Amino acid sequence: MTQQAEYAIAVIGGATAGAEAAGIFSQHGILSVVFEQNDRPYGKIEDGLPKWHVALRRKEYATIDRNLTQPYVHFVPRTQVGRDLDLRELVDDWGFHAVVLTNGAWRDRTLSIDGAEAYVGRGLVYQNPFIYWFNHYHEQSYDGEHYEILDDTIVVGGGLASIDVVKVIQLELALRALRERGIEAELVELETKGIPKVLARHDLNWEELGIQGCTLFYRRRAEDMPLVSVPEGASEAQRTKVERGRARVLEKAMTKYLFRVKTQHAPVGLLVEDEHLVGLKFARTQVEGGRVQLTDETVQVRGSMVISSIGSIPERLEGIQMRGELYDFQDWDLGHLADFPTLFSAGNVVTGKGNIVDSRKHARHVAGYMTEQYLALSEGVKKLEPLTPEARQSILKRVRDHQERVGYDGSYRDWIEAVTPPDQI
Repeated sequence: MTQQAEYAIAVIGGATAGAEAAGIFSQHGILSVVFEQNDRPYGKIEDGLPKWHVALRRKEYATIDRNLTQPYVHFVPRTQVGRDLDLRELVDDWGFHAVVLTNGAWRDRTLSIDGAEAYVGRGLVYQNPFIYWFNHYHEQSYDGEHYEILDDTIVVGGGLASIDVVKVIQLELALRALRERGIEAELVELETKGIPKVLARHDLNWEELGIQGCTLFYRRRAEDMPLVSVPEGASEAQRTKVERGRARVLEKAMTKYLFRVKTQHAPVGLLVEDEHLVGLKFARTQVEGGRVQLTDETVQVRGSMVISSIGSIPERLEGIQMRGELYDFQDWDLGHLADFPTLFSAGNVVTGKGNIVDSRKHARHVAGYMTEQYLALSEGVKKLEPLTPEARQSILKRVRDHQERVGYDGSYRDWIEAVTPPDQI
């Protein structure tokens, strides 16, 4: 069936956005080649969505699997653009009509305090590797970075990802304290029912466990924390309702998982002892007209470690111009880059939201534009020259060569079964 495809598109990244785009291309009879840097294509569903989301993870895995096993879709695992493939060569020399970047945002924004990076691994931890560890440390085959959950941790951030970080800390502290008392509890139950309810069942409370817990420091107000999205074109009344909802969501999480929040605190300095980060200096802030302003009021806060959870940004790719920490998109709607006229971008690499629904929605938007306007397939217009048989065979041969290089025999289902750890959650 793929031998008759008249158009070909490379997709860089096989997770939510990439798989969604490939599925849409398949519906239009477009040959798509999905290059995935990891063994498994699940991206932040597997490595960034905390492992207590068992049902959601399985549902999203199944959706990605379904899209990547459609006709015309070719999967190439263990292949990272920028390491194993040159982006410019892929765009200019392979023969693709277009390339779609769906490689997500895997790099943490740096904590914006001079000298902070010197303390990574010495009191400073970033969110992405921390959650990756949490999701995989139980696997016998895991050989990555290891972290110790410490009481009285400082978390800097705000938003759903930061709430996940504090939940990891609080849940792990509770589980450890219960084990020390000979009580085995389940992570999923603790997350679902909340720490107080599970402790009460064992005639315990938080104070009796002797745990201080972690504190989340946020530079804006509680009602500004993006735990609920503001609809496009929202009225002032709708915005006020969303802000109240955000405060309620935060309060509910604090009650359920027993962490503390300090709003209107921005990190401005490091507390260092014996070449180890032992806390942060915070400035109180004022929020006026949506803008954060630092005041002269400061406070020093000590903690067992600091976790920075202030957002994720794309990994740098050779050949792509940057504007600060982000790709220098000329068109943020379709993810166009000035130096690559046939390249589009979709999902978290553009939106920066890290949200499954938003990533899938944006991928559908970009893939829809590509099929309906860029290729003009919906109108039956061959806007671009279709593949010649020779060009199609050339692409497929290069695909097979890369698949063989990593030991992939073309059977997606067999590959996923083989590379999935037996103790994978």
